Amino acid sequence: MTMAEQPNYIHALRFGWLNRLYDPVVRWTTKEEKFKKLLVGQVAAGKGTVLDLGCGTGTLAVLLKQEFPEAEVVGLDGDQGILAIAREKIEKAGVKIPLYHALADNPPFADGSFDRIVSSLMFHHMDKETKRHVLSKIRKLLKAGGELHIADWGRAQNPLMRVAFLGIQLLDGFKTTRDNVQGRLIEMMEAAGFENVKETHREMTIFGTLSLYRAWKP
Repeated sequence: MTMAEQPNYIHALRFGWLNRLYDPVVRWTTKEEKFKKLLVGQVAAGKGTVLDLGCGTGTLAVLLKQEFPEAEVVGLDGDQGILAIAREKIEKAGVKIPLYHALADNPPFADGSFDRIVSSLMFHHMDKETKRHVLSKIRKLLKAGGELHIADWGRAQNPLMRVAFLGIQLLDGFKTTRDNVQGRLIEMMEAAGFENVKETHREMTIFGTLSLYRAWKP
């Protein structure tokens, strides 16, 4: 069973029939251009192997490949519908990015396959146990000295941002988003065995605080 077929699977905009609206919604509500530019710069892929885990419509994967053409960029997502959009985007950009349809907690790659793994706006779709399992799997997929880079909703910077985040929680669920808004992703990454875990940037948006994180596999 694919993730998108599971009853508790949360699509990019909660429901699969809204997939085509994902790009414009993210573009206008999350300062997407700014935070993804910062994330790409933070990843600094060079000639390495990069997995965009939960790649969605492929925006970040395309940006990474365009910025680091010698890098091997791979995308994975559990939603066939959203991968179809990603394939269109990749073809239009004229870049080569293999896409895989699989669960984030059961990716079809051997341990130690990647120099860097990046994830954008995926972790708030998973409950606590799934987050922990996926972080453990990510650590295995990384080579020694590999890096994890995450962009997702983080601890609210102020009461206004906390209230704003209620919109995301009503859309995607309180159970899956609670760890994000309480700022627990750092401790969860550390518990999974990552070191030098840092929140590198915080950005206020109309839906709350968006945070960037970086972690290292020893």
